[in-house]
Amino acid sequence: MPEGHTLHRLARLHHKRLAGGVVRVSSPQGKFAAGAARVDGHLLTRAEAWGKHLLHHYDSGLVVHVHLGLYGKFTESELPMGEPIGQVRMRMLGAPDGQPGFGTDLRGPTACEVLLAPEVSALTDRLGPDPLRRGADRDRAWQRINRSRRPIGALLMDQQVVAGVGNVYRAEVLFRQGISPHRPGAQLACEEWQAIWADLVDLMKVGVRRGKIVVVRPEDDHGAPAYAKDKPRTYVYRRAGDPCRLCGTTVLHSVLDARNLFWCPACQAR
Repeated sequence: MPEGHTLHRLARLHHKRLAGGVVRVSSPQGKFAAGAARVDGHLLTRAEAWGKHLLHHYDSGLVVHVHLGLYGKFTESELPMGEPIGQVRMRMLGAPDGQPGFGTDLRGPTACEVLLAPEVSALTDRLGPDPLRRGADRDRAWQRINRSRRPIGALLMDQQVVAGVGNVYRAEVLFRQGISPHRPGAQLACEEWQAIWADLVDLMKVGVRRGKIVVVRPEDDHGAPAYAKDKPRTYVYRRAGDPCRLCGTTVLHSVLDARNLFWCPACQAR
């Protein structure tokens, strides 16, 4: 599932290329036809991301909410676009003043819906602070973490605690901070949480800028290749059975709350 940096990167792209102009919205697949008709021909005022949620705001007050889920993806193209290929849930076309024509197709999202302002507020109110949003309150997350006996590895993936963190950032930030994913939140020191948050902010900003998750420090970026082609190296994510890049201990794997968990038992001792 795309992590928060991907949605913020999409929001910046859509805001830059479509906001400030009238957007033509359609649903070639048909599943979003009624929703597309409600915003088609309206001015897109802004695009923003909250955690793993993308929001397109229109001058009518309506908002299109997209959650990519496991399979959702946007593809972009200059205008004119060709005929839709595959199951395109939503197509957006626009050419704001001074901008070349731009189009984007959305396929396979978990959610693509039109919301009213109160529904948007209800959505964002139930999300935890997003490390990529200006003014995000890290202490609000800390209040929940400090009272919880759940493992910090589970809390970081709970979007009501911290919005936008996925499996890669969860595994890697805990390794970088030397914290076991199994340690209960209530056993975390406030200073440790502050360090985790600061690291997430820095790492996710790099993700927005570069379009990929870069977590290995330059001095450690050598040795065994990444877990997949064209992916940057990781410390522990998808490296179960391999030696830790720092200490050589075998990286372990388990399942926590139905998600794969990776850690080094030496560098992240309980």
